[in-house]
Amino acid sequence: MKSWNRPEVPGLPGSGEAPRIWDTASRSQVEARPHDVAALYVCGITPYDATHLGHAATYLAYDLLVRQWLDAGYDVRYVQNVTDIDDPLLERATAINVDWRELAASQIELFRNDMQLLGVIPPDFYVAVTEVIDEVADAVTTLLDRGLAYRVGDDIYFDSVAAEAASPWKLGDESHLERAQMLVLSAERGGDPEREGKRDALDPLLWRGECNGDPAWQEPIGSGRPGWHIECSVIAQMFLDIPVTVKGGGSDLIFPHHEFSAGHTAALSGTPLAELYSHTGMVAYRGSKMSKSLGNLVLVSQLVESGADPQAIRLALLGHHYRSNWEWHDEELAAATVQLAAWQGWAADAVPGESLLLARLRGVLANDLDAPGAVRVVDAAISAGEQATAGDLLAIQSLLGISLVGA
Repeated sequence: MKSWNRPEVPGLPGSGEAPRIWDTASRSQVEARPHDVAALYVCGITPYDATHLGHAATYLAYDLLVRQWLDAGYDVRYVQNVTDIDDPLLERATAINVDWRELAASQIELFRNDMQLLGVIPPDFYVAVTEVIDEVADAVTTLLDRGLAYRVGDDIYFDSVAAEAASPWKLGDESHLERAQMLVLSAERGGDPEREGKRDALDPLLWRGECNGDPAWQEPIGSGRPGWHIECSVIAQMFLDIPVTVKGGGSDLIFPHHEFSAGHTAALSGTPLAELYSHTGMVAYRGSKMSKSLGNLVLVSQLVESGADPQAIRLALLGHHYRSNWEWHDEELAAATVQLAAWQGWAADAVPGESLLLARLRGVLANDLDAPGAVRVVDAAISAGEQATAGDLLAIQSLLGISLVGA
């Protein structure tokens, strides 16, 4: 599946360093240093109500990571999925009386446009679940054959206890949650802990048997469609060497999604899914976490349609650290617009020469992708009356994705 056009990322003199970012599993800051190729897997959207600012903040965070790797001289191989078949999508399509495929296609296209407007580097492989149904079914077959999956009626579940005994994965290694918390989150986030016939209440669905006229694919394991977590496991193994350097996504995916996609991968490959598990904070609006279910969404496309400069939106998002939970206020866009204008005015008087900001920008971004710190570096230079150079503008464009060239 096509992604979107790649923004220009100028090469810079010298070389940056591999960034140190927070690893959820070890609960510590870890250097994201690739062994060879920097392999990144980020969980993509379920295509409805795209693209709200919570989405945008997450994908901007990993855009910054890719930029730091490129500046450090690494080749990057970036994969992102699209969950274009799942219960929430089907429920929304039914609610608004639209074919689920039409809804998915329209929202994916909207997401592509939003990412391009925001200057986000696209994945090298942008993969829809509906493109890998056969591969998912094959993986489920393998798990069944190894005794790491079992049937409950027409559905197939992952055997968590058996997988723990047979692989390097242990439930809770990533999330560090108590079982009681896991049970609550499983029920809230697509699981079915009360399902009779399961060997363990937390065992996740691998393959949903055909029912109620929902979309289904004919496979040797039975007619049906993939469960949620197995899709990311399969796509990651198809396009990346395992373990990947970084597995990323929003913090609401830590459990059960990331926990079990890691479990599926370990059960299939005998290897941990990732060396480092990274998660972004949640964005709130009007007092509650921005979410599709609550409907308190601020959409990038709506902001742009109302006249917002996409670069001002990006700058506003850069003002919040990727791991923080924060609340969007409508005044932030106006403030970022003024800030962007100040940057553009400063850039308009740039003189030829090397960047005086480059070392400072590299230093703060290497420390857990500290975008707010990098923004403060630029603001401080402007406030101090430092003369902008052509090298400064290239550094800002390359590392922060804000283009001031020709401003």
